[in-house]
Amino acid sequence: MKSTVNIIGSGFSSLAASCYLAKAGYEVTLFEKNKTIGGRARQLKKDGFTFDIGPTWYWMPDVFERFFSDFNKKPSDYYTLEKLNPAYSVYFGNNDFITIEDTLEKIKTAFENEELGSAKKLQKFIDKAKSNYDIAIKDLVYNPGVSPLELITPTTIKKINQFFSTIKKDVRKEFKNERLVKILEFPVLFLGAKPSDTPSFYSFMNYADFGLGTFHPKKGMYQVILAMESLAKELGVTIKTESPVEKIIVENGEAKGITSNGTDYKCDIVVSGADYHHTETLVDKKYRQYSENYWNKKTFAPSSLLFYVGFDKKLINVNHHTLFFDVDFDVHAEAIYDNPKWPENPLFYASFPSKTDTNAAPEGKEAGIFLIPLAPGLNDTPELRDKYFDKIIARFEALTSQSVKKDIIFKESFCLNDFIKDYNSYKGNAYGMANTLLQTAFLRPKLKSKYVENLFFTGQLTVPGPGVPPSLISGKLVADLVTKHHSILI
Repeated sequence: MKSTVNIIGSGFSSLAASCYLAKAGYEVTLFEKNKTIGGRARQLKKDGFTFDIGPTWYWMPDVFERFFSDFNKKPSDYYTLEKLNPAYSVYFGNNDFITIEDTLEKIKTAFENEELGSAKKLQKFIDKAKSNYDIAIKDLVYNPGVSPLELITPTTIKKINQFFSTIKKDVRKEFKNERLVKILEFPVLFLGAKPSDTPSFYSFMNYADFGLGTFHPKKGMYQVILAMESLAKELGVTIKTESPVEKIIVENGEAKGITSNGTDYKCDIVVSGADYHHTETLVDKKYRQYSENYWNKKTFAPSSLLFYVGFDKKLINVNHHTLFFDVDFDVHAEAIYDNPKWPENPLFYASFPSKTDTNAAPEGKEAGIFLIPLAPGLNDTPELRDKYFDKIIARFEALTSQSVKKDIIFKESFCLNDFIKDYNSYKGNAYGMANTLLQTAFLRPKLKSKYVENLFFTGQLTVPGPGVPPSLISGKLVADLVTKHHSILI
């Protein structure tokens, strides 16, 4: 008889874990609290417009390829991938922007135009970033975070000094032009921490950016979720939506099932891809590994205020991905990490998927997604949301030299209260726990419960960290750990 696994949540990590476990021979059932699967990567459809609610960047395509190849599949079996050119543009002032194109040679030319001699420096920086990327992907991120010895390999020993310097120091040592500095510091924001708190080794994100490039799945990031759902079902996974989990059943220190909508579902193993902090509230206090004090002391990646906007015309002077760095980054970062509050003048990001994907908006119209990074745990009200929308739209109009506010058909917002309501997110965080030196690898919350046998965790609060590719990897890691501990049961 097959061993049974109940998985909580249906985001990238849960879906990945379900696929690997089903392939290994387990009978897998996945429980999702919302009406649709995907966790933070759901979709919003309105008036002919389609928005990705969560992730909009497709980086590190090799990780997606590796995931599907583990099942003798390819991403192209499920969705069409397009490399974006330009990848994105960055605004520093009114009509003042730098465009990052689709090859390193083009990017070097853009850098050289900004700062004489910077093309050669950039090549050297990216060569080092590629070396780090190869080590990270081959030696580090596919480890389960069980022991510090996972970090010690012949190749990582040579890089040990990079764990004690920072991205900020490394970038500013080579580049003096503040605009180029901001562009090079930008990718580590995906790791959830300030460049001044991110170890130099994480420059591998710069290789993901400039070396591998930025992609877009036709019809949006949700196509990846649908692909994983299709694969999971092919492998025999059962998916239950509108099935919030109220309790993890523990008997004599062993997970025996879950309770959803008042019904008990017994199983041999429980895996949670839901918020780690929330998952631990589903067991009695004596079984929790991490105290409220522990979570409160951790450095969390930002939350976000998001707007999904339908425009009644095509917009100009913007690309599929557009960043607005026309204000002081350090002041905004302080409002996120050091003195949590609503930033006075926020940086923001905008995505216009209809620039490259006709499925995103009706003909002649534009779909816009706007994101402001915020500290988790802030007060979130409709009045504050409207105030900040007005702020960024006024700046957007000035920076891109166009009037757009009068052309808004509708706007929907999503912020801290929604992250809590929809995802049980700790303090309304959007991206999980930041990858700082003391929150890396074995120093992150564990994949396996220390106090409850047969209870496992996956996702952005455990290893390897925040982001979509790490979530896919996290699903594989937890599945490997389950099979290692329970292979005898199959």
